[in-house]
Amino acid sequence: MKGPLSSLKILDFSTLLPGPFASLLLGDMGAEVLRIESPTRMDLLRVMPPHDGGASTAHAYLNRNKRSLALDLKRPEALEVVKQLLGDYDIVLEQFRPGVMERLGLGYEALKAINPRLIYVSITGYGQTGPYKDRAGHDINYLALSGVAAQTGRRDTGPLPLGVQVADIAGGSFHAVMGLLAAVIQRQQTGEGQYIDISMTDCAFSLHAMGGAGYLACGEEPQMESQTLNGGSFYDYYRSRDGRWLSVGSLEPQFMQQLCSALGRPELAARGLSRKPEDQAALKRELQIEFELRDFAEWCELFAGLDACVEPMLGLAEAIEHPQFKARELVVEVPREGLPAQRQIACPIKFSSGLPAPQHVGAPLGAHSEEVLHGLGYSTEQIATLKAAKVIA
Repeated sequence: MKGPLSSLKILDFSTLLPGPFASLLLGDMGAEVLRIESPTRMDLLRVMPPHDGGASTAHAYLNRNKRSLALDLKRPEALEVVKQLLGDYDIVLEQFRPGVMERLGLGYEALKAINPRLIYVSITGYGQTGPYKDRAGHDINYLALSGVAAQTGRRDTGPLPLGVQVADIAGGSFHAVMGLLAAVIQRQQTGEGQYIDISMTDCAFSLHAMGGAGYLACGEEPQMESQTLNGGSFYDYYRSRDGRWLSVGSLEPQFMQQLCSALGRPELAARGLSRKPEDQAALKRELQIEFELRDFAEWCELFAGLDACVEPMLGLAEAIEHPQFKARELVVEVPREGLPAQRQIACPIKFSSGLPAPQHVGAPLGAHSEEVLHGLGYSTEQIATLKAAKVIA
């Protein structure tokens, strides 16, 4: 089976999380992804624990279905290989700091001269322009600068380091895929490629879909626990008697009525309509008292039969076994050479025509170097020479 993106061929120069997650999605949907990796400066994701079968599980997941060409980009022979690949691979994804690819002779203008249809996507922390363009950063920094962290947490304890990388993935990865596919559609119409500048901080900033709109139009700046959806209302988490947590999102009156009736406090439902902070704070205290009267399992059993927007907070191990995620087939078995298949998170995008089955986990460094070069017409002797000179691995 071929996926919907089977016509796309992508050279992926990225490492760590944002770029590889983007090309993971593209590969899952059928695109052919060739990773260009340094043989001397290893992608740190390859050594990140935990390990399974001697390989990093994060690397095995984020780089499934991709081939690996180990190429020392500082060597002119490597530059020649990339130029030849551009005859077939007309999309480039890279994640270096601004100017690095240009210094290597692999910037957009240089490669566009070889293939005018080239689509070139750069993912960086702060973008290709502005005073921060050369500054180092990580997900927590992008969320802090973009104003996201300032409204995520508790007033008395401060912002929370999130368990998933929002700026990296929701910011960098998803927007890179959207921009890339939009450019593909335009290229189909015009025949021309283009350059796409993705800043993870910009994209995190754009996630202020509600609070940002309110501030820019009305001057109402969101603070921690000040909005309906960030802890400023009863829309929150509540602890059970045995120390587990349940999420309450019963915003609409019909859901609020079911919630309060299930708690044995139907008279509380009317309070959910008030927008006064003091009324919401009082309601939250009442709800917490009620939730602490029963254990987690009791609440789960009770709310399983109600449509009240109340769900248990699950750990990852519990979520994997939940019947909803099992029905959605969100765990897939991915083949490994010489080892049993590895369980991984499946592509969450469902197509009526289906998607091709995963081919393999993330490949060893340079696993496909000879195969790729043979495909370009290099002889066995030429490949041996490049290996001896450590241009490839």
